Amino acid sequence: MISAGEFRNGLTIEIDGTVYQIVEFQHVKPGKGAAFVRTKLRDIKNGGITERTFRPTEKYPPAHIDRSDMQYLYSDGDLYYFMNVETYDQIALNKDAIGDSLKFVKENDMVKMLSHNGDIFAIEPPLFVELVITHTEPGFKGDTATGASKPATVETGATVYVPLFVEQGDKISIDTRTGEYMKRV
Repeated sequence: MISAGEFRNGLTIEIDGTVYQIVEFQHVKPGKGAAFVRTKLRDIKNGGITERTFRPTEKYPPAHIDRSDMQYLYSDGDLYYFMNVETYDQIALNKDAIGDSLKFVKENDMVKMLSHNGDIFAIEPPLFVELVITHTEPGFKGDTATGASKPATVETGATVYVPLFVEQGDKISIDTRTGEYMKRV
């Protein structure tokens, strides 16, 4: 059991049968009255954010989140297929369960499946990916003084804003958490 006084960002706990991840926490010691812990909790199933306060002595069971490496194989309509590279077991997830977490992931790339009690609730792509630009407008000489950017389509179909010197066919590195251009490879 984890007491509210031991809360940390990223910790997952189970409250009334629902699993929450702590997004923010703050220990508050008012001048008058008892101390308390103010938190922002994210429901891992639906992604909703809830604000809640706890007494520091309240205890909750930790929720064990399984992270397993899976290989993204291919998509077929609204189904996305993944394979465990150790056991060769394949699973299919629908578009609603995936969301837009695969917009920078190519076929045969490795992703992390997050599950609780066997229910997969999220997919984590790699933090950085290298993709080839399939389409972008040419940059114009003299437009570089302001650090301007232009839209570019990468090989997965996603759109990224890149500096003007990046051209079609270039390979770039992208941060998948923010969707931002990092560097040309």
